[in-house]
Formats: sequence, C-alpha cells, structure tokens
Amino acid sequence: MEMKTDNTVILNFNLLGVLVAYGMLAMSIWITDIPLSAKGYWGMGVLLLTLSLVNFVKYRFEEKIRQDRLRQLEDAKNEKLLEDYVNENVS
Repeated sequence: MEMKTDNTVILNFNLLGVLVAYGMLAMSIWITDIPLSAKGYWGMGVLLLTLSLVNFVKYRFEEKIRQDRLRQLEDAKNEKLLEDYVNENVS
C-alpha cells in the first residue's frame, strides 16, 4: 500500500476547492435572470481566465527549473575549478 505524500494531499484538496468553486460559479450563472448570450460570454471569460492562469503558473515553474539548472551548472563548474586548483597546488 502506497502512502500519500503531503504534496498529494494538498494538491487534491486544492483540486477539490477549484471544482467546488467552478460548480458554484456555474450554478450562479445558471440561475441568474440574464440572457443566455451573456451567460455564454461569462462562461468564455472564466474559461479563458483559467487557461491564462494555467499557462502563467506553467511558465513560472519552467523558469524556476531553468534557473535551478543554471545554478547547478555554475556550482559544478566552480567545484571543478576548485578541484583542479587544489590538485595543481598539492602535486
């Protein structure tokens, strides 16, 4: 039996919150007394906002990974330079 990590629990909790929020939003749009065209316009707005937020988070995450990778390369380069320097001076 596989144990769930804290991240999985938090991720599932947030997913549940998003689903509840979308459900409540859909219900509020459905029961309002506005024309169907306005409801569709609001729905498209919510969909496009969601897509934009997903892309925003994705690109921020990818940028962080890129910066971490560059930092690791710099650390490895500095470590190699120090190792070479020490080996030259010890010999």
